[in-house]
Amino acid sequence: MVVGDFPIETDTLVIGSGPGGYVAAIRAAQTGQKVTIVEKEYIGGVCLNVGCIPSKAMISVGHRFEEAKHSEDMGVIANEVTLNFEKAQAFKDGVVKKLTGGVESLLKGNKVEIARGEAYFVDENTVKVMDDKSSQTYKFKNAIIATGSRPVEIPTFKFSKRVINSTGALSLTELPGKLVVIGGGYIGTELGTAYANMGSEVTILEGAPDILAGFEKQMTAIVKKGLKKKGVEVITKASAKGVEETDNGVTVTYEAGGEEKTVEADYVLVTVGRRPNTDEMGLEELNIKMGERGLIEVDKQCRTSISNIYAIGDVVPGLQLAHKASYEGKIAAEAIAGEKSEVDYLAIPAVCFTDPELASVGLSEEQAKEEGFEAAAAKFPFGANGRALSLNSADGFVKLVSRKSDGLLLGAQIVGAGASDMIAELGLAIEAGMTVEDIAMTIHAHPTLAEITMEAAEVALGTPIHIIK
Repeated sequence: MVVGDFPIETDTLVIGSGPGGYVAAIRAAQTGQKVTIVEKEYIGGVCLNVGCIPSKAMISVGHRFEEAKHSEDMGVIANEVTLNFEKAQAFKDGVVKKLTGGVESLLKGNKVEIARGEAYFVDENTVKVMDDKSSQTYKFKNAIIATGSRPVEIPTFKFSKRVINSTGALSLTELPGKLVVIGGGYIGTELGTAYANMGSEVTILEGAPDILAGFEKQMTAIVKKGLKKKGVEVITKASAKGVEETDNGVTVTYEAGGEEKTVEADYVLVTVGRRPNTDEMGLEELNIKMGERGLIEVDKQCRTSISNIYAIGDVVPGLQLAHKASYEGKIAAEAIAGEKSEVDYLAIPAVCFTDPELASVGLSEEQAKEEGFEAAAAKFPFGANGRALSLNSADGFVKLVSRKSDGLLLGAQIVGAGASDMIAELGLAIEAGMTVEDIAMTIHAHPTLAEITMEAAEVALGTPIHIIK
């Protein structure tokens, strides 16, 4: 810190180093801007440290363990398979360390200054960055707010040793014998699946009529079938009322079907949404225009109501997705540099790493019709694909939604093994304005899961080869 707190000047100040912030900082530096990024906790933000990345590492552990125990059909019989949970956590921590260290190296390699502490706006061109010991003033020409979000806490389920959020679920020192998950969205279902695969007895309580509300029922039905096979109890239309905590566990009270019931567990994981981190940073001093739930209103260049301050990611309206934040970070940095870049959310993929995986992009069949399209849907099952059968992963399908008049691809939904990777081709197809004929005429390698996409396009054309029309 500079003695006397003489202001440090920078062109662009980025607040938050998550997948939105660090990408924005690097892209801004690439355009020739002098960039400072402020981080109060850890480089890489929630996603790299306690979210997307560590959860996928633990999901992978769960898959390996589950496959080791249940591959008799393929002739693989393993006796006395055990899980060393401490080593599993060490593996997860190693993945996180590699990635966060890599991000810090990328920032430094692009000559981005890293300032540690919490940022507080003084005025439209000034922030104070403070930690426990000192304070430093920064003067900026432009700023990008990328402070992300945090888990919502239910008043009757205050976070504690055994009432945990997603961060706590990823840093447990013991494998829960029993786990209750409140909230059947993508975070709760992913982590519930991971722990079920590792051997925990899992109960999911969801207030809505179904879990994974953002995906079509045809897709979630396959996931629910998989959850049931793992012994996961899914209770929908359930209202969590309260929890009693002891040194050794919890008793959760909930209401379902007009009856009040209880379930005992070692831990209760609360995953009922995330709240934007827009408080306690002085935004009220600036009178930035805010919308619902503390979200910052922005234009198509991610510019707020104050022309030199931008906002991206979980603090602005839209889906709370890391890749959306990264995309917006590039747009904001380029807009500051005077480029004509602006957001176009034509094809933002949504992925859920359940078992099997879910992925969607563009419009669903229902959404397409609501928007006035005369749309058609075509499906091809994983069970008719050689690669899927050889992987012993025959559950699922690829569904393409296209415009009837010319076959223009409007959207796609995938449930099945590798869905998270397969969706990229279809996102590109939508962005490029391709038709189902374009996809069908593209030669796909054999034998691969990607062929299912080609086959679904042939179904759309009325000329399927590997299923009966």
